Amino acid sequence: MIAQVTVNWQAHIEVWFLILGVLAIGTYTARVLAPKAEAAGLDPIRRSQKIWFLLATFSMWVVSDWPIHDVAEEYLYFVHMIQHLFLSMVIPAMFLLSMPRWLFELVLTPNGRIWNVLAMFSRPIVAGVIFNALTLLLHWTTIVELSFDSGVAHFLFHLMVFSSGLLMWMPVIGPVEQWRLQPLAQCVYLFMMSIVPTVPGGWLVFAETVVYRHYDTAERLWGIDALVDQQAAGLVMKLAGGFFLWGVIVVIYGRWARDEQVKNETSRRNRHRKPTPLTFEQVEQEFARTSAPTETS
Repeated sequence: MIAQVTVNWQAHIEVWFLILGVLAIGTYTARVLAPKAEAAGLDPIRRSQKIWFLLATFSMWVVSDWPIHDVAEEYLYFVHMIQHLFLSMVIPAMFLLSMPRWLFELVLTPNGRIWNVLAMFSRPIVAGVIFNALTLLLHWTTIVELSFDSGVAHFLFHLMVFSSGLLMWMPVIGPVEQWRLQPLAQCVYLFMMSIVPTVPGGWLVFAETVVYRHYDTAERLWGIDALVDQQAAGLVMKLAGGFFLWGVIVVIYGRWARDEQVKNETSRRNRHRKPTPLTFEQVEQEFARTSAPTETS
């Protein structure tokens, strides 16, 4: 018989400090740096960028604090996979969408050493390999058990997941336009990013025994069996992440198709537009604005 447990409230002060620090940086940027950037002729922070920042910060707080953090780390692996989905894909994308180009250049000097290293790691092949290699590595049994046994390792793994997510999105929505792919290439790139996670996802779905001993306990939250929990985690990894990326692909392709249609219609109208004949008054005004040629000996 499965023994059910409850998740008691637990304070995560380190998470609160992290979120407060992120909010403090955002507030300082909006109230101090943004006015100076506008005075220098740079683009202001758009309202949509402020909204993306708040959504990203709020999402980071929700998935890192009680109860999701406690459920994910102690009881249910499928909640852990939802947490990783947000940390690796959703939240990094929202933070990048919130960042103006001038802020990125303020943090990293353009064409400096760190800038050039980041440009190299943001190339589609490099970023894709890092993201997918880390996805496979962090589902290796030894690494998963290490993350539960060591708080330091657990924090570093989450930091690696978030950082690799930032790199993965750079060729699509990064603040540096020169580092981005063309729209159709972005669609292909994101489709490739959706393939590799299906490997560990399928492994979890079709495994006949519980893979991670940390979750193989007699006490079960909400009465969910450990094997069922593992299969649900595989489905989250296999389907939820893929659907999210495919949804982004649809949006990118839709915008590209709309822009191409507008370009074609504009070009067609220009081809069929008849030139307007000049009037005598226009010719006379043009002669009046043009000075007479001077004679040279």
